[in-house]
Amino acid sequence: MDDQDEKTERFEEHRAHLRAVAYRMLGSLGEADDAVQEAWIRFDRTDTTEVENLRGWLTTVVSRVALNMLRARRTRREDPFEPHMPDVILDRPSGTDPEHEALLADSVGLALLVVLDTLSAAERLAFVLHDIFAVPFDEIAPIVDRSPEAARQLASRARRRIQGEPTVPDVDLARQREVVDAFLVAAREGDFDALLAVLDPDVVVRADVGAVPGGGGAPGGAGGAGGAGGAASGQVRGAVEVARRAMLFAQIGLLTHPALVNGVAGAVTTRDGVAVSVGAFTVRGGKVVALDILADPDRLRSLDLNVLGA
Repeated sequence: MDDQDEKTERFEEHRAHLRAVAYRMLGSLGEADDAVQEAWIRFDRTDTTEVENLRGWLTTVVSRVALNMLRARRTRREDPFEPHMPDVILDRPSGTDPEHEALLADSVGLALLVVLDTLSAAERLAFVLHDIFAVPFDEIAPIVDRSPEAARQLASRARRRIQGEPTVPDVDLARQREVVDAFLVAAREGDFDALLAVLDPDVVVRADVGAVPGGGGAPGGAGGAGGAGGAASGQVRGAVEVARRAMLFAQIGLLTHPALVNGVAGAVTTRDGVAVSVGAFTVRGGKVVALDILADPDRLRSLDLNVLGA
């Protein structure tokens, strides 16, 4: 094995980890791959023979790249206050594809990534590296150009923001599915009381329908998995309003396919074999506490529905 082959092999040992870090930082699979590729270029150009902890060195590099990408993204986004759904990872309801396990390990579903997107770039980096990947603050500090104590404060602010939103689901996936199925059946049958029975009183629905010309609602509504039907990107709170909108959406008559969405119980709705929306449910204490919906037609076109048999 020559030196270049050895260097490539050393990098490939850490690729899955680096992609997982970048995905949690960016919420975009394509941008995560770009960040990992940039990390490879920098690694390939650097003499790392004296680096004792290559995984840590590469994590720092990909984190710096992702941080710059996050900062650039925020200057481009027209409305940073609208919900932005990350790229979803779809699996059959029976279990996660082995290729997705590294991306989803230590994550708690789509809701966390949605809330992470409301943080500053530095807060997001500090939280992701420390709370998810156990990187010490003295290693995070130089990435964000702060002291270790300031980096600790960044993570603390992020943690308080995240703890204020329902992001952590019940671990029992079978129980999650029971609650989601009960919700979908109640919506389809127009059973308002049954819907209220499975919704937390403070349930939140967040929907991303993409760029809608003229500011109107998206075709099929933003409540593609039973949420904010007919609304543009935004969020709805409260069981009564969510139940009402779920019943309206059920009248559209789309096909609903059970799925795992970023490792939690969810559903994909289709019309004539084309995805209309993807919804990820956060179920806690036997109730739906959050529903995050991607209904952006441009982004949905890239989904491979074959994984669901849809």
